[in-house]
Amino acid sequence: MIIALTGGQGPAAEEGGHAETVPSVSRIEVVLAKEYQDREKEIKAEFAQAGLTNVHIQFARLGHPPKNIGLGRDVPADKAREAIRLAIKYNDGIDILLPERLFPPRFITIASSNFDDTVEYPITASELAKLQDPTLTTESFHRLYRELTSAPLEIKGRHLRPY
Repeated sequence: MIIALTGGQGPAAEEGGHAETVPSVSRIEVVLAKEYQDREKEIKAEFAQAGLTNVHIQFARLGHPPKNIGLGRDVPADKAREAIRLAIKYNDGIDILLPERLFPPRFITIASSNFDDTVEYPITASELAKLQDPTLTTESFHRLYRELTSAPLEIKGRHLRPY
């Protein structure tokens, strides 16, 4: 198998004379408030317009999902910024980053309830604005993302119980 880079789409795998483009983002999992359920098709179309095509949307039964986002280490900066923009629009903002080490390289999750405070990194509006800077390359974007998700966390709640 030969791997080659393609124009913004990610690597292309060539096998048996057929080149196959590998998408720059493999999967996007999104949880939205139930109020958006009737707009699923429209929301998927907006993700697709942003270049995020393999989107899977679930709807919270009650209340609003967590205001978090998690990005894999190889998500291109432009796609990461689009995911951030859409998370802000459809999930009322982003308060938490989930570390990239938890995800496959080209994976995005928005509003996941699969994680607890041992891996949730609070983010301020000014830090989020830095991630949205269009001049960041993919490498500098992920360097900043790793900085924002690598400080020691203060463990609280049920994780303080002795075993």
